[in-house]
Parts: sequence; C-alpha cells; structure tokens
Amino acid sequence: MDNKNNHVASTQKTVPQQYTGAATNTVFSVTLPSLKESRERYEQAKARLLDVNHWHDFAGPLSANFLLTDDAGRALNHPAQEGDHIRINLPGPGNKTGDGYDWVAIEQIEDKTTSSGKTAYAAIRVRPSVNPQQWHGKVAHFYDPSATSSFVVELSGRCVKASVYGRNEKPNTAPSGLWDKIRNTLVAISASVGFSKPQWKSLVKGLVK
Repeated sequence: MDNKNNHVASTQKTVPQQYTGAATNTVFSVTLPSLKESRERYEQAKARLLDVNHWHDFAGPLSANFLLTDDAGRALNHPAQEGDHIRINLPGPGNKTGDGYDWVAIEQIEDKTTSSGKTAYAAIRVRPSVNPQQWHGKVAHFYDPSATSSFVVELSGRCVKASVYGRNEKPNTAPSGLWDKIRNTLVAISASVGFSKPQWKSLVKGLVK
C-alpha cells in the first residue's frame, strides 16, 4: 500500500472536517535506523497513546493531568476504550460545571495495520462532554461540543509520528454561570492563539521518544 495514501486515509477517517472556529495541528516524528526498531517504537507509542492516565508523565511536569473514567466518573485503570471519559485538570482556574475539571468523552478509537506491517496507525478522538459525575446536561469543557481532538500515532517505514489535530474549536458559552462563560472563553481563545501548543508538543514528543 502506498504510504502517502495510507496516511491520508487514516487521518481523514479519524479527523473530522473543519467547518467553524479554530483548527490546530501539532506533529512530531522520529526516524529509526531500521524497520524493526521503528515497529518497536510504534508499538510503544501506541501503548502510551492508550495509557491516558500517564499522559502527564509522558508530557512532563508542566502539562495538564488526565484521568480515565467510566460514564459515572469513576477512575479506570485500563487502556482507553470507546465510551470512556477523560477528566482533565488544567493549570489555572477550574470549570465549575465540571467540579473544577474539563471533561471529554472518547467517541472513536482506531487501530489499523497494513498486511506488510510497514504502515500502521492508531488514534483516539475525543469530544467535550458533560460532567459524568452529575449528568445535568451541561457540557463541562472550555470548547463547545462541536470541537474534537484527535490523537494519532503512525508508522510509515522507518518513521514514527505522533500528532494532535484540533478541529472546530469554539468557546463553550452554554453554561448558565457567568464565571464558566468567562473562563471558557478566555481559555478557548488562549488555546486558539497557541497557548495550548506547548502542551500538545510535549505530549506528542513524549509518545514517540
């Protein structure tokens, strides 16, 4: 299979089209001396991608903290699965709707390898969600639910790449409280102009290093 076409197919399937708001791409790649080493590095990166509870460790001390939970907000200790939630503890003021946290739901996980074994990809796509510990119907995230974040690791020959693709990123102004409206708008604008870039750059490096 042509590596370029495989890359296009994988990202198009996982990353939604951009319609509104901001779009961001953060990418980091390494090239290994041999196919065997790149395959091993890819498998490590895929395991790290699914190990959400340790994303903070992979990204470094200045990153957000991530906790994988079930649909009732109870902590989980397994590789990420579709339907799980992620509780995000960002540096700075918290989201009152989310009990101090931002929340996303994992809506899609992909894991594909070509028959040759020389190209492969794995991906997690998340979307802002309600606080699963309350289920009061209000999205508990600084982006509105049209936004997605897609976390992807790819193998192409001797190259291993990790990426984060943000799409349709707009502030969540739906919460009834004035504090959350202001906070969400400020955090979303800061992220759209690049303040979230170091966070995701540290993560993608940590996934493949």
